Amino acid sequence: MKKTILLLACGMFFQCGWAQELPKWVNKARKAVFSVITYNKENKILNTGNGFYIDENGTAVSDYSLFKGAERAVVVTADGKELPVTFILGANDMYDVVKFRTATDKKPTALQPAAQAAAENATVYLLPYSTQKSADVQNGTIAKIDSISNNSFYYTLNMHTTDKTVSCPIMNINGEVIGLLQKNTEKDSKESYAIGIGYAMSLSISALSGSDFTLNSIGIKKALPDDESQALVYLYMQSSQLSQSDYLELLNDFIAQYPNNIEGYQRRATCYMNFGDDEHNALAEKELEKMLDIAENKAEAHYNIAKLLYSYNLSLNGKQPYGDWTLERALNEINESLAASPEGLYYQVQGDIYFAMQKYAEASASYEAVNRTPLASAASFYSAAKAKELTPGVEMKEVIALMDSAVIRFNKPYGQDAAPYLYERARMKSAAGEYRDAVLDYNDFYDAMLGQVTAEFYMVRQQTEMQCRMYQQALDDITKAVEMEPNNSEYWLEKGSVHLRTNQVAEAIKSLQQAIALDANNAAAYRMLGYSQIQQKQKKEGLANLKKAQELGDTVAGNLIERYNK
Repeated sequence: MKKTILLLACGMFFQCGWAQELPKWVNKARKAVFSVITYNKENKILNTGNGFYIDENGTAVSDYSLFKGAERAVVVTADGKELPVTFILGANDMYDVVKFRTATDKKPTALQPAAQAAAENATVYLLPYSTQKSADVQNGTIAKIDSISNNSFYYTLNMHTTDKTVSCPIMNINGEVIGLLQKNTEKDSKESYAIGIGYAMSLSISALSGSDFTLNSIGIKKALPDDESQALVYLYMQSSQLSQSDYLELLNDFIAQYPNNIEGYQRRATCYMNFGDDEHNALAEKELEKMLDIAENKAEAHYNIAKLLYSYNLSLNGKQPYGDWTLERALNEINESLAASPEGLYYQVQGDIYFAMQKYAEASASYEAVNRTPLASAASFYSAAKAKELTPGVEMKEVIALMDSAVIRFNKPYGQDAAPYLYERARMKSAAGEYRDAVLDYNDFYDAMLGQVTAEFYMVRQQTEMQCRMYQQALDDITKAVEMEPNNSEYWLEKGSVHLRTNQVAEAIKSLQQAIALDANNAAAYRMLGYSQIQQKQKKEGLANLKKAQELGDTVAGNLIERYNK
């Protein structure tokens, strides 16, 4: 009888969930579990909880709720050492889990993640945080396993737990971690829940994580993506989101993680240059030197330096450059690239530099070199045309031929991508006196833009139409311009001019009077109004307006006064 009672007592003790004999791995494994303390912006304690290491590099997991709103965090190890959390590596608010990294003074004890999911009814152990040599290891069984995203699992456990053990590891009998305990919404529930360790391990930072609300709710620094190309995109995305100092810190992290990537040094040089003082410019120069030193492809490094110095010079707005950061040095850098590899991209930058130096003939030659490579495009032909147009003594036919090569790269019916080139070719044709062809290009531009054009466009097309005596079209266009911008006195002046050219004097007078009503100092409007009134036998009023035009500085008005004041 006594034996039976003893057996029942032992059974009841086991069912309470406390193991009498601890597995051999417990003493070592407990060192991987730590306490977490998070702090807010005022450096006051925000939350406390648990977590544990999953590798010897200081990678750890805990619950996201613990970190939400935190500006910094520390962990207190089983040995009593306090270590700062250095990076957030990923977070998910739905499953309340966060992955992060801490500073380490030596390789931390880490739990070995289970390679496979545990089976239902298998015995599992809850390993709590403890600074003592012995730990109260609670055990139970797996009641249910659910599959979730990232080929991971969610466990329902036959185990009663408390809030004090949230984010402690759930271990299998072999001493491998299968999950981390989650907060139970029902305090008296005999069941508990754990998110699979595979899911926690899969959390990561991606190129687009900069806009992740869950991650951004944590003020602690985020790690860079593990993939180098993703990290570069992440840098680009964050460049417009972070302050100058925070972005510089991110660049420092990138270079520390990818020390042989020259783009990191290029971006850090750019960041230093944006401070706009000699101290940071000197640091930027060292970055350029480092970039050139480590680059395997020297031509590419010289190209990047040339681009950077070119952009820098464009931003000076008349100020003196720092040191030798001149366009001449930029040109020398890109020439180094071309000497090593005559690529179209390098010729493009060479052309841009020449253009900025106002060496248009040289720029045109560089752009035409681009056009002989696979990099040739509508943009490169336009660049060549623009440079040639500004070269003294060049025939406009040569310029238009280059624009023809730009436009021919688009198919009819033209879309908006062709519109800028059509507009520029129309302008060039008009400058060359090819007015009717210019009007055709303006018409194609209008169609390419689906009619969504400005009042200025109607004004420009109208002026070209007038040159080839397309008077009705011109009148329609200038009328549309004043409808779109009725308070623009110059458009009313132009409308009056068109009416006058087409002998619609009464309409011209109305338009010119409106121009003067909008701008009482418009000398040309007074002159044209005076002339129009004289044509309408209103000599007194006309001469008065001509005199007003003369007073405002119109030189032509004086000749008209002499002619009609007889």
